[in-house]
Amino acid sequence: MTRSDLPIITLPTRRLGRTDMTITRVGFGAWAIGGGDWAAGWGTQDDRASIAAIRHAVDRGLNWIDTAAVYGLGHSEEIVREALAEIPFDERPYVFTKCGLVWDEADRTKMPSRVGAPESIRREVEASLKRLGVERIDLYQMHWPAGDGTPLEAYWQTLLDLKAEGKVRAVGLSNHTAEQLRVCERIGHVDSLQPPFSAIHREVGATELPWCDVHGTGVIVYSPMQSGLLTGHFTHERARDLPASDWRSRASDFAGDKLDRNLQLAAALQPIALRRATTVATVAVAWTLAWPGVTGAIVGARSPEQVDGWFDAATLELSRADIEEIARAISATGAGSGPAMPG
Repeated sequence: MTRSDLPIITLPTRRLGRTDMTITRVGFGAWAIGGGDWAAGWGTQDDRASIAAIRHAVDRGLNWIDTAAVYGLGHSEEIVREALAEIPFDERPYVFTKCGLVWDEADRTKMPSRVGAPESIRREVEASLKRLGVERIDLYQMHWPAGDGTPLEAYWQTLLDLKAEGKVRAVGLSNHTAEQLRVCERIGHVDSLQPPFSAIHREVGATELPWCDVHGTGVIVYSPMQSGLLTGHFTHERARDLPASDWRSRASDFAGDKLDRNLQLAAALQPIALRRATTVATVAVAWTLAWPGVTGAIVGARSPEQVDGWFDAATLELSRADIEEIARAISATGAGSGPAMPG
């Protein structure tokens, strides 16, 4: 199917914090398309399938992509550029990326370092602009709190400076706490937060989401399907067979009692999916979007078919009864931690 064959779809949007960007409720996550030959890869990935997945998501109406310099050690950003190259400029989605994780060019297997030094961030933004083939990044985010001794205030000021200089449109934080958000907000407004959030890992629902809701900070959550566990297709056998090049083969959520509880929770979403004529993956993503303060959810895909598996979350709104049923399932299975439903 070509772009001209696809129907024009207008999806619901939400304003991202106080920015001038309105984004669809779900966006394309580009972590997995970085490939498997680095410390946090998802195993071997076909670049052609990645490009097809991105274009399919955009064709269906999604208007933003979230990537990071570190995904595939630059490769994900290059794939995003290639995927967007044939899309007319005025039809392209917003492109969000991240900084602050610096890798060793001589050893791709080494975990990247958390670096907040202003001169490093400035080098990184120039490299990302080049790899993405854009003149300005729509949202630039500090990936993790710095681990090199750089004060929070110093790297946040650097991001604010990049925004003032026009190199980036908006700036945000990823994987930062409410207290860190408060520190940054005193220096300059935090446009967005990108935290992990799913029906398994619910911790940010207690503090960070309410803080963002009150302070006009947009929230784009990542791993709403908990890296595949809440798709309805994951199994004990698949967990056992994950290759060493897939970071999930070493993650505690994918083994032992945790895996048992997580898959039980996924199974408990099936009746809701059947009632709503959709997929378990869609229900899992829609659950995150039901929380006050959440603007959108980053959802990964490695093929067009995977996009179709969760695309309904762009429009599905769970009922209060659905949310209460999921809360009961969380309690019954003992999966994960954090508040089980919005207050």
